[in-house]
Amino acid sequence: MLSLALLRPLCTGAAAALLLTTLAARAAVLVDFQVAQPPPLPQDAKQCTVQILQRTFGFSFGLAEVVQFTPPTDCGPPGSWAGISLNFTVTSNGTQFDRLGIFTFQNVEIWRTSTPEPTRGDGIIWTYLKDVTRYTPLFAKPGTFILQLDNLIQTGLDGEYATTLHATFFASSERHPPAPQANEIIPVSTLANNTGNDASVPPVFSLNVTVPRNAVQVFAELYASGNGNEEFWYFNTANQFVSALPSGFTFGDGPFREVLLLVDGQVAGVAFPYAVIFTGGIVPTAWRPITSYGALDLPTYFLDLTPFVPILTDGHTHNISLDVVSAEDDHAINQNWFVSGNLQVVTDSSSKPTTGRITKYEAAPFAVSKTTGSVGDNGDVNVTVSATRSIHIEAEITSGSGKKTHVVWSQNLQFSNTQQFLDDLSVQNVFQTASGSFLSTHNGVTTLVDTFSFPLNINITNLTPDGSTFVANFDHSYERTSHPAPFILGSTIHERQVASGFFREAPTGNTGNGTNSNTFSYTDLAGNTYDREVTAVDNNIISDHQGGTLAPRSAISFPHFASQTPLVVTKPRLPGGRKIGN
Repeated sequence: MLSLALLRPLCTGAAAALLLTTLAARAAVLVDFQVAQPPPLPQDAKQCTVQILQRTFGFSFGLAEVVQFTPPTDCGPPGSWAGISLNFTVTSNGTQFDRLGIFTFQNVEIWRTSTPEPTRGDGIIWTYLKDVTRYTPLFAKPGTFILQLDNLIQTGLDGEYATTLHATFFASSERHPPAPQANEIIPVSTLANNTGNDASVPPVFSLNVTVPRNAVQVFAELYASGNGNEEFWYFNTANQFVSALPSGFTFGDGPFREVLLLVDGQVAGVAFPYAVIFTGGIVPTAWRPITSYGALDLPTYFLDLTPFVPILTDGHTHNISLDVVSAEDDHAINQNWFVSGNLQVVTDSSSKPTTGRITKYEAAPFAVSKTTGSVGDNGDVNVTVSATRSIHIEAEITSGSGKKTHVVWSQNLQFSNTQQFLDDLSVQNVFQTASGSFLSTHNGVTTLVDTFSFPLNINITNLTPDGSTFVANFDHSYERTSHPAPFILGSTIHERQVASGFFREAPTGNTGNGTNSNTFSYTDLAGNTYDREVTAVDNNIISDHQGGTLAPRSAISFPHFASQTPLVVTKPRLPGGRKIGN
């Protein structure tokens, strides 16, 4: 395994690219990455980099890395920075499953990631740079930083994850003013001090919070991802058709998932989540060296809770609940989802309490859904689950300084999932779309926008009756225009990923191959741009173009691996908990 002693504090995307190029050149190290924009931060500003943690995660279940953080002062007074980025660099060697990583700071989850699965020999390395400027109020004061990365070492699984995490602070100046920020960030989490602060649902997670009495705006950020029997939630079958399939072939409770945030039991906002495929999912060779989109940086979802400010600022504690529900009659899901959140609060210049009232509330407890399907005489099963959701909430708010604000918060979302089980169950198809628009206006001024479309098409075809040899094809897109809050940079992302893979299980070892092609573009309200078109075949990058204002000055030189088809791979995880072969 590569030694982390080789790693240096990294400040820029160019430095990260140089490090990866240098290390990969020393050995046939597989350089894994997720296609994403470099952080839109001022590279010409003074930068101060500090190491937050360094840890090799061997057997680490229940053994999170817990460190104390003190903000640097070399780049100006704490909290005055123009931006903050995190650099997470990891090496691994051996055989291991992908693992979920939860970064928690001041009891607030600030990043959810996962690990690529390592290879034997010279192993793998990856670096991800994440913009965490929106969490500036947390970094402005000392606190506890936690990385939970539960890894397991046992017979057949010997891969360890050697990690290092640096934070880079970008000094503000006349040219680069301090980044806009909330006045306070309130965690919606388990508040644990020795592990990640995400909660497992079901059951519903609830926390009592106290909001400053002079709050005038509150924006909620949600983290949510399926795990265990909910990892492939989009493959789960509607209960009324589960009996038409063999036992152990699928999980029930259907494919629709809605993440709910409730204030004192009232629905305040929802999210239809993006389906992140982890690198051990279905066919691992499709996800190396390019991971599926979101695997290294899972998306989050913002809601405007400002209509509830007159309630939240009454001087009492209030209950915030997070839940994940299905379209089944009982709205139940399997075990489990990991959820957390935070409230980003803007306060008034006056210390007097904010007053007001909700003037319109239209939010049903659950989405409107419909399930249809058929079972053919030949055994083919076709099932479609669709759902729609509409929320409209208005409020009149008066700040302590006397400003009156009319708030209008609306959400309109659509979902459809069609599953096909064909040819004696040797072919399984999923065609899913989730789309919607969120809009909040304060006195007619647009305050939060989120317009998204997440189409997902997957085909799995068994080439042998026992499923020990199969192919899989993926066509997955992330289309999103998001302006989460007035103090968070708005952006538009277009990402399409087309991937495929082959897997064969044999007594001599598992083998396979894979391809992965990405077309990505990013623009933001500050004028930054980035685009990338990159394709991988069997561990090798065969084409790669990066452009735009955020593109690195020099491209990464990826190592070339001799033709070795098929590749050696671990056993993949399949939807429904299905087992491969005997």
